[in-house]
Amino acid sequence: MRKDGREQAQLRPVNMIKNYIIHPEGSVLIEMGNTKVICNASVEESVPPFKKMSGEGWVTAEYSMLPRATNTRNKRDISKGKQNARSVEIQRLIGRSLRMAVDFKLLGERTITVDCDVIQADGGTRTASITGGFVALYLACEKLVEDGVLEKSPIVNFVSAISVGIVDGKPCLDLCYVEDSSAEVDMNVVMTDKGEFIELQGTGENNTFGMDALNELLALAKAGNEELNKIQRQVLGV
Repeated sequence: MRKDGREQAQLRPVNMIKNYIIHPEGSVLIEMGNTKVICNASVEESVPPFKKMSGEGWVTAEYSMLPRATNTRNKRDISKGKQNARSVEIQRLIGRSLRMAVDFKLLGERTITVDCDVIQADGGTRTASITGGFVALYLACEKLVEDGVLEKSPIVNFVSAISVGIVDGKPCLDLCYVEDSSAEVDMNVVMTDKGEFIELQGTGENNTFGMDALNELLALAKAGNEELNKIQRQVLGV
């Protein structure tokens, strides 16, 4: 039994509220345990310079955390004069992951930016941002179809992400902060609904790990992502 009473292969309670913010083309509040992230997808009728005249669109992401999303207050990036390096790394991961969901030719020359704002953090903020960010992205694409901008949705894959790790010598799914901070091995796994990997981020924080442990962690992550995919579909009604 884990610190919060869960079994090793059990997700934290997951809740998603779509259209949480009224202004973006797509929006969702995702709650995974005590981690809460607002994901907003905004459509712009332009593309970055490297995509101009290509007939293709683009998907990108931004990530930030409210100053008191954690136990102690963090200074806002604007007060430091530059963006937090951790935030830059995470938003690049979110962008790379969500780009695997979209056919850029079907999207056409427009950009969808997915903003992920953590309002409460208890581990797994990047994986929650990807899972919720996809739902916001899907909703934005559906809005483009509803408005007659696109003939069909450019979504080609569902995308989700989950953390796994070895805690107290045992492989565990969906680490909360206490587990994440003490894990011997920590990994984030991003996948499509077809069971294909998009990105693996794994580190032996306090110990090395072998192939057997890696395979066990990946199997846990696969099962967790399959469960998240079902929740995404329930929320979207598809």
